[in-house]
Amino acid sequence: MSERHANALVHPPILYLGGLVTGSLLEVLMPIGPGLAGGSARAVWAGLAIAAVGFAIAVKAMKLFADAGTSLPVHTPTDALVTEGLYSWSRNPIYISLSVFYVGLSIALTTGWALLLLPFVIVILQKGVIEREEAYLAEEFGEAYLAYRNRVPRWL
Repeated sequence: MSERHANALVHPPILYLGGLVTGSLLEVLMPIGPGLAGGSARAVWAGLAIAAVGFAIAVKAMKLFADAGTSLPVHTPTDALVTEGLYSWSRNPIYISLSVFYVGLSIALTTGWALLLLPFVIVILQKGVIEREEAYLAEEFGEAYLAYRNRVPRWL
């Protein structure tokens, strides 16, 4: 890689937002449930609770990056390999948090389409972001990253 970043195809939050927006539009045009925002208060609260868990995981994971003094966006250089805390359980806790947040919002909005699109979002994330990040980190941190990659699973 010629540049000091992962050269990701898309910013992950934009990818997840695209899935939610597309799913919501499809739900309006071709509902597969009660329709967009047509769920019960119980569904809304359950979805928001799940989204809050995803948000909390993201905040904790982002704090670990800040504490290590390295940047978070995929189009910026990484100055430190974060392997502690949540990163000792998963190499991608932020992507897990985005997925949990996405599921929670999908439930709160009662958009089954967004839930059906989530596997596609994850495949795009895997091919267009994660694989590029892993190649960049292997080049940037060498054996330290390879040992980490062998020790800690990508997801859980």
